[in-house]
Amino acid sequence: MDTDESADSSTQPQTRPEDPAHSAGWRRWAMDTRPLRRPAYRRLWSSTIVTAVGSQLTAVAVPKQIYDITGSSAWVGYASLAGLLPMVVFALWGGAVADTVDRRKLLLVTNSGIAVTSLLFWVQAVTRLDSVVALMALLAVQQAFFGLNSPARNASIARLVPEHELPAANALGSTVMQTGLVAGPLLAGALIPVIGLPELYLMDALALCVTVWAVLRLPSLPPLAGSAARRAGLREIAAGFRYISGHTVLLLSFLADIIAMVFGMPRALFPQLAAQTYASYGEGLALGLLFAAIPIGAVVGGLFSGTFSRARRHGWMVIGAVTAWGVAIAGFGVSRNLWIAVAFLAAAGVADMVSMVFRGAILLSAATDEMRGRMQGVFTVVVAGGPRLADVLHGTAGSALGPRAAVAGGGLLVVALMLGLAAAVPALRRYRI
Repeated sequence: MDTDESADSSTQPQTRPEDPAHSAGWRRWAMDTRPLRRPAYRRLWSSTIVTAVGSQLTAVAVPKQIYDITGSSAWVGYASLAGLLPMVVFALWGGAVADTVDRRKLLLVTNSGIAVTSLLFWVQAVTRLDSVVALMALLAVQQAFFGLNSPARNASIARLVPEHELPAANALGSTVMQTGLVAGPLLAGALIPVIGLPELYLMDALALCVTVWAVLRLPSLPPLAGSAARRAGLREIAAGFRYISGHTVLLLSFLADIIAMVFGMPRALFPQLAAQTYASYGEGLALGLLFAAIPIGAVVGGLFSGTFSRARRHGWMVIGAVTAWGVAIAGFGVSRNLWIAVAFLAAAGVADMVSMVFRGAILLSAATDEMRGRMQGVFTVVVAGGPRLADVLHGTAGSALGPRAAVAGGGLLVVALMLGLAAAVPALRRYRI
């Protein structure tokens, strides 16, 4: 790669020449499926199709059950915070663990733990325990397992596909996850009146069994030969942060995501906009469309990822995608017509998909294998924490300035900050593979 940031290429599978038929015609515009030629990656990705929907069933069931027990939205919010801290702590520690053990074994343990937790969710629901404390405790345990699982899973991708296919692999994975964000809640809403809420937990547990089976069939993924033996502790976590500070392009990739999400994710204002600005369209319809628009746009972006996944200038792709996200969010903020607003949000979803693809590729290609787990741990924290900070920032700004001004101002701020960062620090502009 043409950068001063070294990457470890010894872990990559053997590459093979580009298929001319795949590069020409309409296929070049469609999703780039080259990584699916790799059996190990294909197994991992295939399991994600099932679990992406299953995880959303639990994501709907938990707040629904808490609200049914308490009748309070505040308790629903407290439950979200109960899961955040364990996820943050265990994602950082899990990243260090993923760099010291066989990642396949870690995935087996953590996926099994998540499956058992989902089964316990089902047990407490079917026995009508009706305990918010029990639900919050189970949620904390589930998110701790997720924090341990996510860095190992994401770091493993660089060992399963060659470097030039990393954007395509990230696009495939992100598209499935975004599809789950759309299909899962819709399926949950349709199933609850038919089969009841407890069965959603059971369906998620069964879906996770598919993931465990897929991980069992992965090759062993131990630390590479020559890596120094070490234990996962605070020293290793601190070493990960020092590594980020010493590799400018990695630091910039995290800052790009923080800028986009903290200043440009206006979901906290969707209820107010649906009730006020778009009330004439029907508050329920408006709210549903606002929440669904970004994931739908991301799915569309993924389906046509062949248009961008072969790009080599990863840094410029991130800069362009974050800037486009800011422009689309600003456009959404000034839109009074619901359908135009939804179109802007969908465009933002496409930009977000492009950003996710190339930020993920940079994290996997610019870091050595012995650091990839810790990089993915920090990535998990940034991805989960940014939108929550945005909820606080946009909620406060919306109350002070009005929702439309807060959204539009946030979008313009994203554009200004991203372009300013790109101009001030050339490392991201120069990064390519």
